Amino acid sequence: MNIWSMFSQKKFRNSLHLWLWLLIFSWGTVVYAQDTLKKDAPANPATAGVDLEKGKSLWEGNCTSCHGLTDEVVVGPGMKGILERRSIEWLIPWVKNSQAVIKSGDKYAVELFNKYNKAVMTSFAFKDDEIKAIFAYVDKASKEVNVVVPPKETGTGTNQALSQQANGGSFNILLGILVITLVLVFAVLALMLSMVGKLLHQKENELAPEDREIVNQKFQPFSIFQNPAVLGGIALLFVLVSLKAGLDGLTNIGVQQGYAPKQPIAFSHKLHAGQYEIDCGYCHTGVYKNKNATIPSANICMNCHNAIKQASPEIKKIYRAIEKDQPIEWVRVHNLPDLAYFNHAQHTNVAGLACEKCHGEIKEMEVVQQRAPLTMGWCINCHRETVVDHAKDNKYYDRLMESHTKNSGKPMTVENIGGLECSKCHY
Repeated sequence: MNIWSMFSQKKFRNSLHLWLWLLIFSWGTVVYAQDTLKKDAPANPATAGVDLEKGKSLWEGNCTSCHGLTDEVVVGPGMKGILERRSIEWLIPWVKNSQAVIKSGDKYAVELFNKYNKAVMTSFAFKDDEIKAIFAYVDKASKEVNVVVPPKETGTGTNQALSQQANGGSFNILLGILVITLVLVFAVLALMLSMVGKLLHQKENELAPEDREIVNQKFQPFSIFQNPAVLGGIALLFVLVSLKAGLDGLTNIGVQQGYAPKQPIAFSHKLHAGQYEIDCGYCHTGVYKNKNATIPSANICMNCHNAIKQASPEIKKIYRAIEKDQPIEWVRVHNLPDLAYFNHAQHTNVAGLACEKCHGEIKEMEVVQQRAPLTMGWCINCHRETVVDHAKDNKYYDRLMESHTKNSGKPMTVENIGGLECSKCHY
């Protein structure tokens, strides 16, 4: 059969043209829909012509700890629709000195002050244009958040309905393109398989009888397992894999590297230690002065959360623990056997090691996990490699370091001051 003759048939050409036009039309419809959704809402006239980048910088540096871009209450109210609730002329004096606006008897200001537990808002020495830039950025960013964040199930309103309609229409168009593309692919595959089958049948008829017997012979895949050499190789491989798995299991007893248990409260180290740069010693009060780093009590949490995110379901768990006078049952992540002695203060305060040395990049962890193996070999290697580079005005160690450097010509490590003695960790 001549393959090119199939492409010359009128029915095939018409069918191919139809599928091609359908694909182009669907793709063009999606591109148009996406361009329509990407159009920005018109800027608020009161904040037109301001520097949005400047507003973003001021917002992120001064406002995000108390306000969010949605309706959610952080410490103060959310900023969604702020320029619809208040005019820029009202907002400028409020940002500069909210207490002065309250004392003037402004009804809205007084109600706002009372609603949020009479928390005093910081007064900012911003210029008028800078305040306009902040609210211009907030107005634009909050509208962009509305497109990305799914609407609340209990919410109603025109913006919510339009967002749902746009998202649903885009999804239906994409689904239509996917279906059309799949149909087209299957049609082309069926056509190609049909042509290949006809070609193979034509070639087979042209073969000699002895060659046709070779082509048509059946393949028996399991016949290879009847070979003694193959069976012996499989048995040897099974024994070796079993021995390796057994040895790995024995050497990994007690090693919990990668262990990340679910905690009773979803606490993010990435947010607190990373974004807000809260020092480890603020929550783990013993990390620089005691053997144990200690688990933070609920009172430490409430130093901030008596005013921040009070309505959060996770923060409410802290309130319930305090009301019941019960400790929060945190799950310990890093566990050492009772036969091993470890002192946090000796490593963090005296040796000056960072917490990341043993705990990994804790500032990037949403859920804390054990990064290091914490095995005896891992600790010994650390003592062999860690250089003792300071003695904190201890004359004994000053003379010891001087003598060691003079005699060995190498830096003094923890191993050189008895760091590998058994009684250092086992007694």
